[in-house]
Amino acid sequence: MMQPATNSVLITPTLEAARDAALVLAATPTRRKNQALEAVAASLRTSVAEILEANALDLAAGEANGLSTGMLDRLSLDLARIDALADAVLQIALLTDPVGVVVRGSSLPNGVKISQVRVPFGVVGVIYEARPNVTVDIAAIALKSGNAVVLRGGSAAENTNRVLVRLLQAAVDGVGLPAASVQTIDPFGRSGATELMQARGYVDVLIPRGSAGLIQAVVTQSKVPVIETGAGVVHIFLDESAIEQMAVDIVHNSKVQRPSVCNALETLLVHEAAADRLLPAVLAKLAASGVTIHGDDRVRALFPAAVPATDEDWGTEYMSLEVAVAVVDSLDDAIRHIRRYSTGHTESIITNDLVNAERFLAEVDSAAVMVNASTRFADGGEFGFGAEVGISTQKLHARGPMGLPELTSTKWIVRGSGQVRG
Repeated sequence: MMQPATNSVLITPTLEAARDAALVLAATPTRRKNQALEAVAASLRTSVAEILEANALDLAAGEANGLSTGMLDRLSLDLARIDALADAVLQIALLTDPVGVVVRGSSLPNGVKISQVRVPFGVVGVIYEARPNVTVDIAAIALKSGNAVVLRGGSAAENTNRVLVRLLQAAVDGVGLPAASVQTIDPFGRSGATELMQARGYVDVLIPRGSAGLIQAVVTQSKVPVIETGAGVVHIFLDESAIEQMAVDIVHNSKVQRPSVCNALETLLVHEAAADRLLPAVLAKLAASGVTIHGDDRVRALFPAAVPATDEDWGTEYMSLEVAVAVVDSLDDAIRHIRRYSTGHTESIITNDLVNAERFLAEVDSAAVMVNASTRFADGGEFGFGAEVGISTQKLHARGPMGLPELTSTKWIVRGSGQVRG
């Protein structure tokens, strides 16, 4: 077994407790894990006032510290969002437990039986910022998949996360599972986060969620294996054959429904043959909702209210009511633009041409590729996962919205009756 790192001083007791809890969780039956999740959901609903009081402190501090509108939106909880979190936890309880599922198996000619089965990772570390919903979502998925979780939620949500972790620990402890199954290292600040990234041998996998800067810092500095979640420079391409009302509705929903999240539209591309027909209505509805349009020259000729787009706009994740818009000469040009500027998160084509739809699906290399659908559907909850760990933009192990199976690895089980290898 790999020996734990020796330079984790502040958080070593936390990590040791997490490893012990992981051993218990790995052998915990599904029924007990579901009881813990049901207790978590009930605790969220009965503690709304306490959660909102803590969240109000974080929001006030965030406004005083100049957090962006998008970050404040991610930070904010209200009754509806807490209720949705509780519902997501209960949905996770209803999902099939991945632990012990046989991925494949066979019998050798000599009678030895082999099978590959899903097992928990063990200890999952998560570093994120200003997202208290992640505290609940990841803890719930970790519990159901038999993992202990160590959370670094950042200073912006420190008060909210402190309450949420306490509620999670009490709920887990109440059904006889280790309270250390869910822990936070927020009290240790940045030093704790640095130690978490160096804690190879204690932490089995590390997942960053947040800004591109945070994600890249974790990817480049961590000695622990990382599942990379990516920033969302998300594209929609309006093909020549796109139906106008469909284009208006999908573009508006993708940008406006919740602009601060990673699956929100950031760049709109329009086929030149459809620009005159589609752009005035599409952009007018966006502008009516307060969206600032950053347009190239051809866009501004059709929609003079647009501000000039710069080269930086094409690679920007606004996370706010802003969008970059360009007219392109062809589907090929749209795909080339996406290949150059996309972060590999989510892209969608609006089209009435089956050939173009299938080309887009085949040639665009992102974690989620869509036809005639809002990019906001790239989400674990919408995919039926209950919640998500994050949206992976890497290509190893997990890609796209990550649910229960993505927090498991596999091991080989071999059953013999005395066979030896000749």
